Amino acid sequence: MSPTPLNVLNTVFGYDDFRHQQQEIIESLVAGQDVLTLMPTGGGKSLCYQIPAIVRPGVGIVVSPLIALMKDQVDTLQQAGVSAAYLNSTQDQYEQMQIEDMLLQGELQLLYVAPERLMMERTLNLLAQCQLSLFAIDEAHCVSQWGHDFRPEYQQLSVLQQRFPSTPRIALTATADQRTKEEIISQLGLEQARVFVHSFDRPNIRYHVGEMSNAKKDLWQFISSDHAEDAGIVYCLSRKKVEETAKWLNDQGRTALPYHAGMSSELRNTNQQRFLREDGIIIVATVAFGMGIDKPDVRFVAHLSLPKSIESYYQETGRAGRDGEASNAWMAYGMQDVVLQRQMVANSEGSEAYKQIQVQKLNALLSFCESISCRRQNLLSYFGEEQEPCGNCDNCISPPKTWDGTQAAQKALSTVYRCDQRFGATYLINVLLGKSDDRILSFGHDKVSTYGIGKDLNATQWKGVFRQLIAMNYLRVEGEYNTLKLTPNCRAILRGEQSVQMREPRKSSSKRTSKSSATDTLSAVDLGQFEALKQVRADLAKKQDVPAYVICHDASLKQIATERPISLEQLATISGFGQTKVEKYGAQLLEVVEEKPQEIKTLSATESNTVELLLSGLTPTQISEQRKIALNTVLSHLGSGIEVGKVSLNQVISLEQAIIDKISQAADKLNSLKENKLKPLYEALNEEVDYATLRCVLAHLKSQQPN
Repeated sequence: MSPTPLNVLNTVFGYDDFRHQQQEIIESLVAGQDVLTLMPTGGGKSLCYQIPAIVRPGVGIVVSPLIALMKDQVDTLQQAGVSAAYLNSTQDQYEQMQIEDMLLQGELQLLYVAPERLMMERTLNLLAQCQLSLFAIDEAHCVSQWGHDFRPEYQQLSVLQQRFPSTPRIALTATADQRTKEEIISQLGLEQARVFVHSFDRPNIRYHVGEMSNAKKDLWQFISSDHAEDAGIVYCLSRKKVEETAKWLNDQGRTALPYHAGMSSELRNTNQQRFLREDGIIIVATVAFGMGIDKPDVRFVAHLSLPKSIESYYQETGRAGRDGEASNAWMAYGMQDVVLQRQMVANSEGSEAYKQIQVQKLNALLSFCESISCRRQNLLSYFGEEQEPCGNCDNCISPPKTWDGTQAAQKALSTVYRCDQRFGATYLINVLLGKSDDRILSFGHDKVSTYGIGKDLNATQWKGVFRQLIAMNYLRVEGEYNTLKLTPNCRAILRGEQSVQMREPRKSSSKRTSKSSATDTLSAVDLGQFEALKQVRADLAKKQDVPAYVICHDASLKQIATERPISLEQLATISGFGQTKVEKYGAQLLEVVEEKPQEIKTLSATESNTVELLLSGLTPTQISEQRKIALNTVLSHLGSGIEVGKVSLNQVISLEQAIIDKISQAADKLNSLKENKLKPLYEALNEEVDYATLRCVLAHLKSQQPN
């Protein structure tokens, strides 16, 4: 007798209940119906086809576009006791033959293949000899020629309906507007499929968009204050920018690895595997990176350049917080990003209709960036959802200030017109500011009526004006020289019939967003237990040659740390622990639970506040003035921050190594690290080093000690 979907959910995957629409989707597939599912990343899409493949007789064929995704999911399934495999170009002929034999013998429950391999006549003939439970077409938006990840081979998948008419199919995607959804249905022949659309909301992600001022400084302020030890992804538009940014982050003391198409496949794979398997790695990448990456504890995604559409932005930011924990989506962009994206559309090989749609998508993204209302509300509105303001994005937390930009808009638009709509923003700004450069004089634009009438704003402010006019579709960018042209929409402004509200610039790193951590709610003792469990998981993952999250997620370890199961039966009640994982890893994990956990030192609220201000760029003296507390108190707080690893000694005070060595030697003689008494040390050093400095140096020495 076949197991029920709920039984598989409990015993194989270790979860008590289905989420959202999972049960209805799974039951439809089990009953043999075709399904189209639109569900956000982290919403549990994979279970929607994995469970039916286990319940139904035969093998489930999963069409997956990337090798990394195949390996990731197969590793995870095998750890849960599911018979799963993949076929792709990384395997030698012998390994592929072994998997094909397992397939023919009916020994597999799930097989992952790329669309190119699936469409080979040899593969289709092989599948015709097997009992098939279902076809799952993952990342189904790749079928859309209008989409951001178009893969021509996806359009060939309609043959599955003809060759295997009795095998149910499920198409899944996390990003699809109405046009893409309709194209998926049409191209894949899913007119009779049941359609399930879940909310696109990712409530655990906080969105922040700012105007770029100093890209590297802004990025570092965001990372160092919010994500000092977290894994994250930084997206750049060019390979050169990727390499420069990765090197710069490494120079700041973070481990940052580049990823782009110009690197060898071996190096790309090495960097990707390090990102998946090591803690706290930052990957700096072009948009080629991330599709299908299932690392659950990515705490932030940062964009140092503008994506090409809201779909791209949604998918890329969706790689943060797949474990449901609080995460950040941060973006800084400027006028040049708008110009580059316009150029890329203009130079693309598509038809005029295709280019027009890409421009519309870019315009929608620009409107999102320049919006003064709730980010989440704007994002979900694009996908056809309505929601109240979230209270958790930059615009909700710190509403942008606006100003009446009607006169500035009229000046800018008039200058475009009077310069014959033949120049880019930089030239037009120079005209508005009354610059007497050779080009302006040679074209006679020092004689136009708008020459020099813009001196009430500086060049940076005028860039913001032009950028917002483009975002509002009053101007458009054309040609390889990024010429600005008037659109019909601007007439009402030039006639004085319409006013224009503009937003004041907001730096991309304004106030601290949120410290996102899976351990924020743990007590000091539970945190000690959690860290010990993480070490055991790391050892198990190394032996299995898989990323740590394949063994189990942080959320499962957090639950073990707080609930303290003492038997295998109790461990089986932990979310994510099915029978196979309990049998394989239960004994080692329970050994840790039985031991008395070490207490992990944490910062108090006032200490955390001081540390955050230091990381935001203030000096100890400035913090003292802002918080109206004594400088010695500030340094005491920062000493605690040094001890727990939130900041380093050289971030707090600048000392020569000789002085640090002198304090260290005296501290060793007096056993100061253990006694924690400053007065004997102060006297032993002839009262030459003040107490605050001693406190910080001792904290530094403690932080260097092994646990």
